[in-house]
Amino acid sequence: MSQKQMKEAFVSNLNGTSVLEIIQGLCLPALCILFRGLLIILSQYLCFSHTWRTRFFIDFVVLIVPMVATLTILSSFVLFEHLAIIIFGTGLLYHIYCRRTYSARMPLRKILEKFSKISLESEYIPAVSCFRVINSTFTAIAILAVDFPIFPRRFAKTELYGTGAMDFGVGGFVFGTAMVCPEVRRKYTKGFTFNYFIKSLYSVWPLIILGIGRSVIIKSIDYQEHLTEYGVHWNFFFTLIVVKLVTSLLLILFPLNKSWIVAIGISVLYQLALDFTPLKKLLLYGTDGSGTRVGLLNANREGIISTVGYVAVHMAGVQTGLYVLKKRSCIKDLIKVASHILLIAISLFIALYIVQVNIEVVSRRMANLAFCIWIIASSLILLSTLLLGDIILNFAKFLIKGALVPCSWDLIQSPVINKRSESPVSEAEIKKPSLCLITAINRNQLVFFLLSNIATGLINLLMDTLQSSSLWALFVLNLYMFTNCLIIYVLHLQDKTIKFW
Repeated sequence: MSQKQMKEAFVSNLNGTSVLEIIQGLCLPALCILFRGLLIILSQYLCFSHTWRTRFFIDFVVLIVPMVATLTILSSFVLFEHLAIIIFGTGLLYHIYCRRTYSARMPLRKILEKFSKISLESEYIPAVSCFRVINSTFTAIAILAVDFPIFPRRFAKTELYGTGAMDFGVGGFVFGTAMVCPEVRRKYTKGFTFNYFIKSLYSVWPLIILGIGRSVIIKSIDYQEHLTEYGVHWNFFFTLIVVKLVTSLLLILFPLNKSWIVAIGISVLYQLALDFTPLKKLLLYGTDGSGTRVGLLNANREGIISTVGYVAVHMAGVQTGLYVLKKRSCIKDLIKVASHILLIAISLFIALYIVQVNIEVVSRRMANLAFCIWIIASSLILLSTLLLGDIILNFAKFLIKGALVPCSWDLIQSPVINKRSESPVSEAEIKKPSLCLITAINRNQLVFFLLSNIATGLINLLMDTLQSSSLWALFVLNLYMFTNCLIIYVLHLQDKTIKFW
Protein backbone atom coordinates (compact mmCIF):
# COMPACT_ATOMS: atom_id res chain seq x y z
CA MET A 1 0.00 0.00 0.00
CA SER A 2 1.39 3.40 -1.02
CA GLN A 3 1.82 6.34 1.37
CA LYS A 4 -1.12 8.09 -0.30
CA GLN A 5 -3.39 5.05 0.12
CA MET A 6 -2.35 4.66 3.76
CA LYS A 7 -3.23 8.29 4.50
CA GLU A 8 -6.57 7.97 2.71
CA ALA A 9 -7.40 4.81 4.66
CA PHE A 10 -6.40 6.59 7.90
CA VAL A 11 -9.24 9.11 7.51
CA SER A 12 -11.84 6.77 5.97
CA ASN A 13 -14.62 4.50 7.32
CA LEU A 14 -15.03 6.38 10.61
CA ASN A 15 -18.22 6.69 12.69
CA GLY A 16 -17.68 9.83 14.78
CA THR A 17 -18.43 10.46 18.43
CA SER A 18 -21.36 11.56 20.60
CA VAL A 19 -23.20 14.84 20.18
CA LEU A 20 -22.48 15.66 23.83
CA GLU A 21 -18.72 15.31 23.46
CA ILE A 22 -18.71 17.69 20.49
CA ILE A 23 -20.75 20.25 22.45
CA GLN A 24 -18.24 20.04 25.30
CA GLY A 25 -15.41 20.68 22.88
CA LEU A 26 -17.24 23.61 21.27
CA CYS A 27 -17.94 25.35 24.56
CA LEU A 28 -14.32 25.18 25.75
CA PRO A 29 -13.05 28.03 23.48
CA ALA A 30 -15.92 30.22 24.71
CA LEU A 31 -14.73 29.69 28.29
CA CYS A 32 -11.16 30.43 27.21
CA ILE A 33 -12.27 33.74 25.66
CA LEU A 34 -13.98 34.71 28.91
CA PHE A 35 -10.94 33.69 30.98
CA ARG A 36 -8.65 35.68 28.68
CA GLY A 37 -10.84 38.80 29.09
CA LEU A 38 -10.85 38.54 32.88
CA LEU A 39 -7.07 38.11 32.84
CA ILE A 40 -6.66 41.27 30.74
CA ILE A 41 -8.93 43.30 33.06
CA LEU A 42 -7.06 42.23 36.19
CA SER A 43 -3.68 42.87 34.59
CA GLN A 44 -4.83 46.38 33.59
CA TYR A 45 -5.91 47.07 37.18
CA LEU A 46 -2.51 45.90 38.41
CA CYS A 47 -0.90 48.25 35.84
CA PHE A 48 0.88 45.57 33.83
CA SER A 49 1.92 46.99 30.47
CA HIS A 50 0.99 45.03 27.35
CA THR A 51 3.14 45.18 24.23
CA TRP A 52 1.89 43.51 21.07
CA ARG A 53 4.24 40.61 21.75
CA THR A 54 2.85 40.13 25.26
CA ARG A 55 -0.76 40.30 24.09
CA PHE A 56 -0.11 37.91 21.21
CA PHE A 57 1.57 35.44 23.57
CA ILE A 58 -1.37 35.64 26.01
CA ASP A 59 -3.92 35.16 23.24
CA PHE A 60 -2.05 32.25 21.69
CA VAL A 61 -1.48 30.43 25.00
CA VAL A 62 -5.01 31.01 26.35
CA LEU A 63 -7.00 30.60 23.13
CA ILE A 64 -5.08 28.40 20.69
CA VAL A 65 -3.03 26.00 22.83
CA PRO A 66 -6.09 24.66 24.73
CA MET A 67 -7.83 23.96 21.41
CA VAL A 68 -4.80 22.02 20.15
CA ALA A 69 -4.70 20.07 23.42
CA THR A 70 -8.44 19.34 23.29
CA LEU A 71 -8.12 17.85 19.82
CA THR A 72 -5.09 15.75 20.80
CA ILE A 73 -3.67 14.76 24.20
CA LEU A 74 -6.58 16.06 26.33
CA SER A 75 -9.40 14.79 24.11
CA SER A 76 -10.63 12.47 26.88
CA PHE A 77 -10.39 15.12 29.61
CA VAL A 78 -12.47 17.98 28.21
CA LEU A 79 -14.67 18.17 31.31
CA PHE A 80 -11.56 18.57 33.48
CA GLU A 81 -10.46 21.41 31.20
CA HIS A 82 -13.86 23.02 31.67
CA LEU A 83 -13.64 22.63 35.42
CA ALA A 84 -10.11 24.08 35.60
CA ILE A 85 -11.01 27.14 33.50
CA ILE A 86 -14.21 27.74 35.47
CA ILE A 87 -12.34 27.54 38.81
CA PHE A 88 -9.53 29.87 37.72
CA GLY A 89 -11.99 32.19 35.95
CA THR A 90 -14.16 32.41 39.07
CA GLY A 91 -11.06 33.29 41.06
CA LEU A 92 -10.18 36.09 38.64
CA LEU A 93 -13.75 37.44 38.76
CA TYR A 94 -13.68 37.37 42.57
CA HIS A 95 -10.40 39.34 42.63
CA ILE A 96 -11.86 41.87 40.20
CA TYR A 97 -14.97 42.21 42.37
CA CYS A 98 -12.87 42.73 45.51
CA ARG A 99 -10.83 45.44 43.74
CA ARG A 100 -13.82 47.12 42.09
CA THR A 101 -13.72 50.87 41.65
CA TYR A 102 -17.52 51.02 41.49
CA SER A 103 -19.32 51.61 44.80
CA ALA A 104 -17.20 49.45 47.05
CA ARG A 105 -19.85 49.43 49.80
CA MET A 106 -22.84 48.77 47.57
CA PRO A 107 -24.34 45.26 47.91
CA LEU A 108 -23.99 42.85 44.99
CA ARG A 109 -27.73 42.81 44.29
CA LYS A 110 -27.77 46.57 43.78
CA ILE A 111 -24.71 46.42 41.54
CA LEU A 112 -26.37 43.75 39.38
CA GLU A 113 -29.52 45.86 39.07
CA LYS A 114 -27.53 48.84 37.84
CA PHE A 115 -25.49 46.66 35.51
CA SER A 116 -28.62 45.19 33.88
CA LYS A 117 -29.70 48.71 32.88
CA ILE A 118 -26.40 49.84 31.42
CA SER A 119 -26.18 50.55 27.71
CA LEU A 120 -23.67 49.16 25.25
CA GLU A 121 -22.14 50.52 22.11
CA SER A 122 -20.70 48.33 19.40
CA GLU A 123 -20.85 48.18 15.62
CA TYR A 124 -21.22 44.41 15.81
CA ILE A 125 -21.99 41.63 18.25
CA PRO A 126 -18.60 40.33 19.47
CA ALA A 127 -20.02 36.84 19.99
CA VAL A 128 -20.65 36.51 16.24
CA SER A 129 -17.03 37.39 15.45
CA CYS A 130 -15.82 34.97 18.12
CA PHE A 131 -18.08 32.24 16.72
CA ARG A 132 -16.54 32.59 13.27
CA VAL A 133 -12.99 32.76 14.61
CA ILE A 134 -13.47 29.67 16.80
CA ASN A 135 -14.74 27.76 13.78
CA SER A 136 -11.80 28.97 11.65
CA THR A 137 -9.14 28.08 14.22
CA PHE A 138 -10.75 24.72 14.99
CA THR A 139 -10.79 23.90 11.26
CA ALA A 140 -7.18 25.01 10.84
CA ILE A 141 -6.04 22.74 13.67
CA ALA A 142 -8.15 19.77 12.62
CA ILE A 143 -7.19 19.66 8.92
CA LEU A 144 -3.56 19.03 9.91
CA ALA A 145 -4.08 17.17 13.19
CA VAL A 146 -6.27 14.54 11.50
CA ASP A 147 -3.19 13.22 9.64
CA PHE A 148 -1.40 12.44 12.92
CA PRO A 149 -2.11 9.37 15.10
CA ILE A 150 -2.47 11.67 18.12
CA PHE A 151 -5.76 12.98 16.68
CA PRO A 152 -8.63 10.76 17.93
CA ARG A 153 -10.28 8.96 15.00
CA ARG A 154 -13.71 9.64 16.51
CA PHE A 155 -13.21 13.38 15.84
CA ALA A 156 -12.52 12.91 12.13
CA LYS A 157 -15.15 13.20 9.39
CA THR A 158 -17.59 10.32 9.33
CA GLU A 159 -17.95 8.00 6.36
CA LEU A 160 -21.75 7.82 6.10
CA TYR A 161 -23.56 8.21 9.43
CA GLY A 162 -22.50 9.75 12.72
CA THR A 163 -21.29 13.01 14.21
CA GLY A 164 -17.60 13.81 13.97
CA ALA A 165 -16.05 17.00 15.30
CA MET A 166 -14.74 17.81 11.83
CA ASP A 167 -18.25 17.35 10.42
CA PHE A 168 -19.35 20.34 12.48
CA GLY A 169 -16.55 22.44 11.00
CA VAL A 170 -18.03 22.60 7.49
CA GLY A 171 -21.59 23.19 8.70
CA GLY A 172 -20.50 25.72 11.29
CA PHE A 173 -18.59 27.65 8.63
CA VAL A 174 -21.74 27.94 6.48
CA PHE A 175 -23.83 28.98 9.50
CA GLY A 176 -21.27 31.57 10.66
CA THR A 177 -20.94 33.08 7.17
CA ALA A 178 -24.72 33.36 6.88
CA MET A 179 -24.99 35.35 10.12
CA VAL A 180 -22.96 38.22 8.61
CA CYS A 181 -23.98 37.91 4.96
CA PRO A 182 -24.77 41.16 3.04
CA GLU A 183 -28.51 40.59 3.34
CA VAL A 184 -28.33 40.45 7.13
CA ARG A 185 -26.08 43.51 7.24
CA ARG A 186 -28.55 45.31 4.95
CA LYS A 187 -25.86 45.90 2.38
CA TYR A 188 -28.34 45.33 -0.44
CA THR A 189 -31.73 46.90 0.24
CA LYS A 190 -33.30 47.56 -3.15
CA GLY A 191 -35.22 44.29 -3.33
CA PHE A 192 -35.64 42.13 -6.41
CA THR A 193 -33.30 43.52 -9.04
CA PHE A 194 -31.04 41.90 -11.60
CA ASN A 195 -28.12 44.00 -10.32
CA TYR A 196 -28.51 42.43 -6.87
CA PHE A 197 -27.91 38.93 -8.22
CA ILE A 198 -25.04 40.17 -10.40
CA LYS A 199 -23.32 41.49 -7.27
CA SER A 200 -23.72 38.11 -5.61
CA LEU A 201 -22.44 36.38 -8.74
CA TYR A 202 -19.39 38.66 -8.85
CA SER A 203 -18.62 38.10 -5.17
CA VAL A 204 -17.98 34.36 -5.67
CA TRP A 205 -15.23 34.66 -8.27
CA PRO A 206 -12.43 34.23 -5.68
CA LEU A 207 -14.10 30.99 -4.54
CA ILE A 208 -14.26 29.76 -8.14
CA ILE A 209 -10.52 30.37 -8.56
CA LEU A 210 -9.73 28.73 -5.21
CA GLY A 211 -11.95 25.74 -5.94
CA ILE A 212 -10.47 25.13 -9.38
CA GLY A 213 -6.95 25.82 -8.13
CA ARG A 214 -7.31 23.35 -5.26
CA SER A 215 -8.59 20.60 -7.56
CA VAL A 216 -5.82 21.15 -10.11
CA ILE A 217 -3.04 21.20 -7.50
CA ILE A 218 -4.30 18.09 -5.67
CA LYS A 219 -4.57 16.14 -8.92
CA SER A 220 -1.20 17.31 -10.19
CA ILE A 221 0.76 16.34 -7.06
CA ASP A 222 -1.28 13.17 -6.43
CA TYR A 223 -2.25 14.38 -2.93
CA GLN A 224 -4.38 12.10 -0.75
CA GLU A 225 -8.16 12.54 -1.06
CA HIS A 226 -11.25 11.23 0.70
CA LEU A 227 -13.49 10.67 -2.34
CA THR A 228 -16.75 10.06 -0.46
CA GLU A 229 -16.48 13.48 1.18
CA TYR A 230 -17.36 15.57 -1.90
CA GLY A 231 -16.40 13.46 -4.93
CA VAL A 232 -13.62 13.43 -7.50
CA HIS A 233 -13.47 17.09 -8.56
CA TRP A 234 -15.77 18.82 -6.07
CA ASN A 235 -14.56 20.52 -2.90
CA PHE A 236 -15.94 22.78 -0.19
CA PHE A 237 -15.23 25.94 -2.20
CA PHE A 238 -17.69 24.76 -4.87
CA THR A 239 -20.27 24.02 -2.19
CA LEU A 240 -19.89 27.58 -0.88
CA ILE A 241 -20.36 28.97 -4.41
CA VAL A 242 -23.61 27.08 -4.98
CA VAL A 243 -24.92 27.92 -1.51
CA LYS A 244 -24.14 31.61 -2.00
CA LEU A 245 -25.90 31.84 -5.38
CA VAL A 246 -28.94 29.77 -4.40
CA THR A 247 -29.49 31.60 -1.10
CA SER A 248 -29.11 34.98 -2.84
CA LEU A 249 -32.01 34.03 -5.12
CA LEU A 250 -34.06 32.71 -2.20
CA LEU A 251 -33.53 35.92 -0.22
CA ILE A 252 -34.76 37.90 -3.23
CA LEU A 253 -37.88 35.76 -3.55
CA PHE A 254 -38.74 35.41 0.16
CA PRO A 255 -38.84 37.99 2.99
CA LEU A 256 -35.67 38.09 5.04
CA ASN A 257 -37.49 37.49 8.32
CA LYS A 258 -39.05 34.29 6.93
CA SER A 259 -35.71 32.59 6.35
CA TRP A 260 -36.43 30.08 9.11
CA ILE A 261 -39.52 28.88 7.25
CA VAL A 262 -37.46 28.44 4.08
CA ALA A 263 -34.82 26.51 6.07
CA ILE A 264 -37.42 24.14 7.52
CA GLY A 265 -39.12 23.71 4.16
CA ILE A 266 -35.92 22.89 2.30
CA SER A 267 -34.57 20.45 4.92
CA VAL A 268 -37.90 18.59 5.27
CA LEU A 269 -38.51 18.34 1.52
CA TYR A 270 -34.92 17.19 0.99
CA GLN A 271 -35.35 14.45 3.60
CA LEU A 272 -38.59 13.34 1.95
CA ALA A 273 -36.77 13.17 -1.37
CA LEU A 274 -34.03 11.05 0.20
CA ASP A 275 -36.59 8.68 1.72
CA PHE A 276 -39.17 8.36 -1.07
CA THR A 277 -37.26 8.92 -4.31
CA PRO A 278 -34.12 7.32 -5.82
CA LEU A 279 -32.09 10.36 -4.65
CA LYS A 280 -30.39 8.56 -1.75
CA LYS A 281 -29.49 5.60 -3.94
CA LEU A 282 -28.06 8.00 -6.54
CA LEU A 283 -25.99 9.81 -3.89
CA LEU A 284 -24.60 6.64 -2.36
CA TYR A 285 -24.21 4.34 -5.36
CA GLY A 286 -24.39 6.43 -8.52
CA THR A 287 -26.73 6.17 -11.48
CA ASP A 288 -26.07 2.49 -12.11
CA GLY A 289 -26.17 1.42 -8.44
CA SER A 290 -22.59 0.10 -8.47
CA GLY A 291 -20.74 3.14 -7.14
CA THR A 292 -19.61 4.36 -10.55
CA ARG A 293 -17.64 7.58 -10.89
CA VAL A 294 -18.18 7.91 -14.65
CA GLY A 295 -19.67 11.27 -15.66
CA LEU A 296 -19.71 14.63 -13.89
CA LEU A 297 -22.71 13.86 -11.65
CA ASN A 298 -21.49 10.41 -10.63
CA ALA A 299 -17.97 11.68 -10.01
CA ASN A 300 -19.17 14.44 -7.67
CA ARG A 301 -22.57 13.22 -6.50
CA GLU A 302 -21.92 13.72 -2.77
CA GLY A 303 -20.77 17.32 -3.16
CA ILE A 304 -23.50 18.31 -5.62
CA ILE A 305 -26.50 16.77 -3.85
CA SER A 306 -25.46 17.65 -0.28
CA THR A 307 -25.49 21.37 -1.12
CA VAL A 308 -29.27 21.26 -0.55
CA GLY A 309 -28.69 20.63 3.16
CA TYR A 310 -26.11 23.40 3.37
CA VAL A 311 -28.57 25.83 1.77
CA ALA A 312 -31.00 25.04 4.62
CA VAL A 313 -28.24 25.61 7.21
CA HIS A 314 -27.37 28.94 5.54
CA MET A 315 -30.98 30.13 5.68
CA ALA A 316 -31.15 29.26 9.38
CA GLY A 317 -27.94 31.24 9.89
CA VAL A 318 -29.49 34.23 8.12
CA GLN A 319 -32.47 34.14 10.50
CA THR A 320 -30.15 33.87 13.50
CA GLY A 321 -27.98 36.76 12.33
CA LEU A 322 -31.06 38.90 11.74
CA TYR A 323 -32.21 38.26 15.31
CA VAL A 324 -28.85 38.57 17.08
CA LEU A 325 -27.56 41.64 15.20
CA LYS A 326 -30.72 43.64 15.86
CA LYS A 327 -29.77 46.72 17.90
CA ARG A 328 -30.72 46.55 21.54
CA SER A 329 -30.38 49.16 24.23
CA CYS A 330 -29.12 47.48 27.37
CA ILE A 331 -27.63 44.41 28.98
CA LYS A 332 -30.91 42.90 30.15
CA ASP A 333 -32.13 42.74 26.54
CA LEU A 334 -29.01 40.84 25.54
CA ILE A 335 -29.47 38.43 28.44
CA LYS A 336 -32.92 37.67 27.00
CA VAL A 337 -31.40 37.11 23.56
CA ALA A 338 -28.84 34.64 24.92
CA SER A 339 -31.55 32.84 26.92
CA HIS A 340 -33.87 32.59 23.91
CA ILE A 341 -31.11 31.20 21.70
CA LEU A 342 -30.20 28.65 24.38
CA LEU A 343 -33.84 27.52 24.70
CA ILE A 344 -34.15 27.16 20.91
CA ALA A 345 -30.94 25.11 20.85
CA ILE A 346 -32.26 22.76 23.55
CA SER A 347 -35.54 22.39 21.63
CA LEU A 348 -33.61 21.52 18.48
CA PHE A 349 -31.59 18.86 20.29
CA ILE A 350 -34.86 17.29 21.42
CA ALA A 351 -36.03 17.41 17.80
CA LEU A 352 -32.71 15.86 16.73
CA TYR A 353 -33.27 12.93 19.08
CA ILE A 354 -36.76 12.36 17.68
CA VAL A 355 -35.54 12.57 14.06
CA GLN A 356 -32.63 10.19 14.66
CA VAL A 357 -34.87 7.63 16.35
CA ASN A 358 -37.75 7.77 13.89
CA ILE A 359 -36.36 8.96 10.54
CA GLU A 360 -32.59 8.88 9.98
CA VAL A 361 -29.43 9.58 11.94
CA VAL A 362 -27.00 12.37 11.14
CA SER A 363 -25.18 12.03 7.83
CA ARG A 364 -22.61 14.62 6.80
CA ARG A 365 -22.22 12.89 3.45
CA MET A 366 -25.89 13.49 2.60
CA ALA A 367 -26.37 16.65 4.72
CA ASN A 368 -29.79 15.25 5.63
CA LEU A 369 -32.45 16.63 7.98
CA ALA A 370 -30.73 15.31 11.11
CA PHE A 371 -27.43 16.85 9.99
CA CYS A 372 -29.07 20.25 9.46
CA ILE A 373 -30.73 20.15 12.90
CA TRP A 374 -27.49 19.07 14.55
CA ILE A 375 -25.42 21.83 12.93
CA ILE A 376 -27.97 24.55 13.76
CA ALA A 377 -28.48 23.36 17.35
CA SER A 378 -24.73 23.08 18.02
CA SER A 379 -24.11 26.50 16.47
CA LEU A 380 -26.78 28.05 18.69
CA ILE A 381 -25.29 26.42 21.78
CA LEU A 382 -21.89 27.90 20.96
CA LEU A 383 -23.39 31.31 20.15
CA SER A 384 -25.43 31.47 23.38
CA THR A 385 -22.36 30.45 25.41
CA LEU A 386 -20.33 33.24 23.79
CA LEU A 387 -23.10 35.78 24.45
CA LEU A 388 -23.39 34.80 28.11
CA GLY A 389 -19.60 34.85 28.46
CA ASP A 390 -19.41 38.36 27.02
CA ILE A 391 -22.13 39.53 29.41
CA ILE A 392 -20.09 38.21 32.36
CA LEU A 393 -16.99 39.87 30.91
CA ASN A 394 -18.77 43.20 30.67
CA PHE A 395 -19.88 42.88 34.27
CA ALA A 396 -16.19 42.66 35.17
CA LYS A 397 -15.48 45.73 32.99
CA PHE A 398 -18.37 47.50 34.74
CA LEU A 399 -16.65 46.95 38.08
CA ILE A 400 -13.32 48.45 36.96
CA LYS A 401 -13.52 51.93 35.49
CA GLY A 402 -11.99 52.24 32.03
CA ALA A 403 -11.09 48.56 31.63
CA LEU A 404 -10.68 47.63 27.96
CA VAL A 405 -10.97 44.17 26.44
CA PRO A 406 -10.60 43.77 22.67
CA CYS A 407 -13.47 42.15 20.77
CA SER A 408 -16.08 42.89 23.43
CA TRP A 409 -18.85 45.42 23.90
CA ASP A 410 -18.11 48.98 24.99
CA LEU A 411 -19.97 50.35 27.99
CA ILE A 412 -21.40 53.79 27.17
CA GLN A 413 -23.12 54.68 30.41
CA SER A 414 -20.39 55.33 32.95
CA PRO A 415 -21.35 54.21 36.44
CA VAL A 416 -20.86 56.41 39.48
CA ILE A 417 -17.39 55.65 40.76
CA ASN A 418 -15.22 56.53 43.69
CA LYS A 419 -13.58 59.91 43.15
CA ARG A 420 -10.22 58.46 44.08
CA SER A 421 -10.38 55.80 41.40
CA GLU A 422 -8.82 56.28 38.05
CA SER A 423 -8.97 54.39 34.79
CA PRO A 424 -6.38 51.58 34.72
CA VAL A 425 -5.89 52.20 30.99
CA SER A 426 -4.01 55.26 29.76
CA GLU A 427 -5.26 57.49 26.96
CA ALA A 428 -2.30 56.40 24.82
CA GLU A 429 -3.25 52.75 25.20
CA ILE A 430 -6.87 53.49 24.28
CA LYS A 431 -5.73 55.00 20.98
CA LYS A 432 -3.52 52.05 20.03
CA PRO A 433 -4.67 49.49 17.45
CA SER A 434 -6.59 46.60 18.98
CA LEU A 435 -4.01 44.06 20.17
CA CYS A 436 -6.28 41.09 19.66
CA LEU A 437 -5.75 37.77 17.89
CA ILE A 438 -9.52 37.27 17.55
CA THR A 439 -9.89 40.61 15.73
CA ALA A 440 -6.88 39.81 13.55
CA ILE A 441 -8.23 36.42 12.41
CA ASN A 442 -11.74 37.79 11.93
CA ARG A 443 -10.33 40.55 9.76
CA ASN A 444 -8.49 38.21 7.36
CA GLN A 445 -10.32 34.89 7.66
CA LEU A 446 -9.86 33.89 4.03
CA VAL A 447 -6.09 34.50 4.23
CA PHE A 448 -5.93 32.52 7.48
CA PHE A 449 -7.82 29.64 5.85
CA LEU A 450 -5.54 29.69 2.78
CA LEU A 451 -2.39 29.80 4.93
CA SER A 452 -3.66 26.81 6.93
CA ASN A 453 -4.41 24.78 3.80
CA ILE A 454 -1.06 25.57 2.16
CA ALA A 455 0.88 24.79 5.33
CA THR A 456 -1.08 21.54 5.83
CA GLY A 457 -0.20 20.42 2.30
CA LEU A 458 3.48 21.28 2.69
CA ILE A 459 3.78 19.50 6.03
CA ASN A 460 2.15 16.38 4.61
CA LEU A 461 4.51 16.40 1.65
CA LEU A 462 7.63 16.98 3.77
CA MET A 463 7.06 14.49 6.59
CA ASP A 464 5.47 11.14 7.33
CA THR A 465 2.66 12.19 9.66
CA LEU A 466 1.45 8.61 10.22
CA GLN A 467 4.74 7.61 11.90
CA SER A 468 5.09 10.74 14.05
CA SER A 469 5.28 10.48 17.81
CA SER A 470 2.82 12.32 20.03
CA LEU A 471 5.46 14.79 21.23
CA TRP A 472 6.60 15.59 17.69
CA ALA A 473 2.99 15.95 16.50
CA LEU A 474 2.23 18.42 19.30
CA PHE A 475 5.33 20.44 18.45
CA VAL A 476 4.44 20.58 14.75
CA LEU A 477 0.79 21.48 15.41
CA ASN A 478 1.63 24.29 17.81
CA LEU A 479 4.40 25.65 15.56
CA TYR A 480 2.03 25.49 12.57
CA MET A 481 -0.70 27.42 14.44
CA PHE A 482 1.84 29.87 15.91
CA THR A 483 3.14 30.71 12.42
CA ASN A 484 -0.33 31.13 10.91
CA CYS A 485 -1.55 33.27 13.81
CA LEU A 486 1.60 35.42 13.87
CA ILE A 487 1.32 36.23 10.14
CA ILE A 488 -2.34 37.22 10.54
CA TYR A 489 -1.53 39.22 13.70
CA VAL A 490 1.24 41.19 11.96
CA LEU A 491 -1.10 41.94 9.05
CA HIS A 492 -3.59 43.32 11.56
CA LEU A 493 -0.95 45.46 13.29
CA GLN A 494 -0.01 46.84 9.87
CA ASP A 495 -3.70 47.67 9.32
CA LYS A 496 -3.87 45.36 6.29
CA THR A 497 -7.08 43.70 5.15
CA ILE A 498 -6.45 41.41 2.20
CA LYS A 499 -9.47 41.00 -0.05
CA PHE A 500 -9.61 39.88 -3.66
CA TRP A 501 -12.94 41.47 -4.54
